[in-house]
Amino acid sequence: MPDYGHDLQFGIFPSPDAATAERTLELAQLAEVSGLDLVSIQDHPYQAKHLDAWTLLSVIAARTSAIRVSPNVANVPLRSPVILARSAASLDLLSAGRVELGLGAGAFWDAIEAAGGPRRTPKESVDALIEAIDIVRQVWSGGTVRAEGEHYRVKGLHGGPRPAHDIPIWLGSYKPRMLRVTADLADAWIPSMGYADPHQLAEMNALMDERAEANGRGPQAIRRMYNVFGRFGTGSGFLQGSARDWAEQLAGLAVDEGISTFILGTDDADAIRRFALEVAPAVRDQVDAERAQRASGAAPTRPVSREEPEPVTVTPTPPPEPITGTMPWDESTRPRYPTPAGAAYSEAQQAYPQHLVDIHDALRAELAQLRDVVDQVRRGLLQVGQARSVINTMTMRQNNWTLGAYCESYCRIVTGHHTLEDRSMFSFLRHRDPDAAPVVDRLAEEHEVIADVLEQVDRTLVGLVGAEPRDASARLEELSSAVDLLTDTLLSHLSYEERELLHPLATYGMG
Repeated sequence: MPDYGHDLQFGIFPSPDAATAERTLELAQLAEVSGLDLVSIQDHPYQAKHLDAWTLLSVIAARTSAIRVSPNVANVPLRSPVILARSAASLDLLSAGRVELGLGAGAFWDAIEAAGGPRRTPKESVDALIEAIDIVRQVWSGGTVRAEGEHYRVKGLHGGPRPAHDIPIWLGSYKPRMLRVTADLADAWIPSMGYADPHQLAEMNALMDERAEANGRGPQAIRRMYNVFGRFGTGSGFLQGSARDWAEQLAGLAVDEGISTFILGTDDADAIRRFALEVAPAVRDQVDAERAQRASGAAPTRPVSREEPEPVTVTPTPPPEPITGTMPWDESTRPRYPTPAGAAYSEAQQAYPQHLVDIHDALRAELAQLRDVVDQVRRGLLQVGQARSVINTMTMRQNNWTLGAYCESYCRIVTGHHTLEDRSMFSFLRHRDPDAAPVVDRLAEEHEVIADVLEQVDRTLVGLVGAEPRDASARLEELSSAVDLLTDTLLSHLSYEERELLHPLATYGMG
């Protein structure tokens, strides 16, 4: 069976339970800092216990900076295609191009009708979905929107806004006609376990492939995605065993059935961490190895095992010279972890400390951007002088507000990262490795110091945003000094953490 050659992606599918809204947001942030690609949310507008999908996705997008978001899938009978298109495009613009759009023809018709929606036959629901996709794409194109369908009529509407990027449309489909529609119109196919179990995927793929060949798109035009559910344990069933079992099973679906995106339905933070840090890298390794073998003409040898210990290749990032010349702590008082003699770890083990370095690299890059924004605002302030005109005053205030939002977002990301470490990784290592406990305790103390520095940044932001033009220069200098202090403390802390937790993380993982 085919491997369509798509890059592998991994995501989550948490419950939009209104009673645990903050937990859902934390899971989305955990998915991002763990390196996952997607957060998707089910859409049942008639379900009283659920948060509204679009509102929740908007808040998730606001609390994250890189992970993509999507309904999985949007309830088309209860979502006007025009409003749906504009909602998706608006969030795509506000999130810098991080939106994808999953669509479903509808189910649970009693509930849909109770919510004021139409009751449609299977044929009508597919017909309506086809019409809706056409309208959505017309709106995104920015031209005049016209549709004279049986279910939707749009007469001369001005399209827009255009999204920040070409938003992929996923379709959840199972029956032959919907599979053909997917091959004709969709960018991705998103079935779910329970409705399409692994042994059923080949037949569905074959139907779509045949249609895609006939319509000229080709099978590679449709990304194959899969909503999966399981638990880590010792079972022998699909996604019921160890992380290694999961990786072998998902890699098999990737190379044999062409599934390239796996979205895990779970509200378990530990499962998300294991999925991101243990399963996803192993799946990528196995699929890369098998693709290379197939390209060379060699016989496939899956599963690929890389369990032999190897010399340490993870390189902690050294701290730069302090900008301020002072630090809130004494380097000589920091506890050190006793480096094991002749330490060697498998590739999977070294993935843990490397993942920490990768997360920290993202924080460093964002910090560099923040410093650049501060510098740009400073240069802009010099250009407008003391804002002698109303236009200059407005320009300066707009720059200050932009800077304020950027700083606030970065501070929130750092705080979220440290909170996750305190609650999970630090607690786990403290109990598993007595030698790591002093280091972990010191790192937790430094989190408190950095939290104080972040509060100082926040206070100076408030002063800058509300400052009169004549006071703006002084306020900006205060903010610049606070950001310099944050730079010194944070970069020192990140380097210390990478250096001292390299061996504990390689030995025990992240919990």
